[in-house]
Amino acid sequence: MGAHRDPAAGARAALVAEIVAGGALADPAWRAAFEEVPRDLFVPYYFVGRPGGYERLWGQDPDPDRRARWLEGVYTDMPLATRVRDGELLSSSSQPSLMARMLEVLDVRDGHAVLEIGAGTGYNAALLSHRLGEELVTTVDLDPEITESARTHLATAGYRPAVVTGDGARGCASRAPFDRIIATCTLPSVPAGWLAQCTPGALIEAPLATGLILLKVRDAGHAQGRFLHTPAYFVPLRGVAPSPGTPYTTGLPRPSLENELFRFLLALTADTLDPYEAYELWRSEGRPVRERFGVTVTNEGQWAWLDDPQGPHTWPLRDVVPR
Repeated sequence: MGAHRDPAAGARAALVAEIVAGGALADPAWRAAFEEVPRDLFVPYYFVGRPGGYERLWGQDPDPDRRARWLEGVYTDMPLATRVRDGELLSSSSQPSLMARMLEVLDVRDGHAVLEIGAGTGYNAALLSHRLGEELVTTVDLDPEITESARTHLATAGYRPAVVTGDGARGCASRAPFDRIIATCTLPSVPAGWLAQCTPGALIEAPLATGLILLKVRDAGHAQGRFLHTPAYFVPLRGVAPSPGTPYTTGLPRPSLENELFRFLLALTADTLDPYEAYELWRSEGRPVRERFGVTVTNEGQWAWLDDPQGPHTWPLRDVVPR
């Protein structure tokens, strides 16, 4: 569709230019995907937080000013709340620049089969379908309302990847094997069952403890990798026990509590270290950056580590038990 017929085209081009200026979308194939897949088709409405609740903005609002606000928000580089129930955020459309960085890190190649955990609006699956072809893309979500909505959005945009209603912690054995798995929801750990659905050398990218872990799969019994530099905050994977609440941190120095990297360490070690032990580790190790941390997944269990998977600083991760 030409720019003169598409009122969103200019906004979309401006968003892509902003993402490129921020250092992402160096790969021409991914830049083309973001230029050509219209985000507005995947977020026909979204919710904006306000005192006491949420305000709903939608593309068919009879008020032209509100329609303009909706379109401006769609093509602003920010996450959008797309499904709210009883005041709880259930699903969102991720920040486009973060999506771009995650997709580039996934290092897909022509012919790769990709499994996405967390269908959301379907926008990410559309970008993957544009890059790889819809027949190589599978997206899974536990909520049938979310998958039906994603399927509708995808079809409207002209894409028909496999959209599966099911427990993402189980992966999708019927569509395996996969060369890449990408999760768009926060996990307490990486489900070990995913490894058996991967080809040797596959990559798994997932949000964990306010960071992004990138694992390389050796075989069905082993995967290992480090955290990326990028912070990441996503809606939790549904159907698993919630992560521990905010730890008791009274007495710790305020600058540390306000430091994003220390909060990452608190989240990563929440099941193992109390906040004071985590603080002493953080201080003694020179306030380590995310890239010094990693995760190992084996048949015997999985653990997070600092610098060395067999070193002195390791912490078991809570298993994801499928429903």
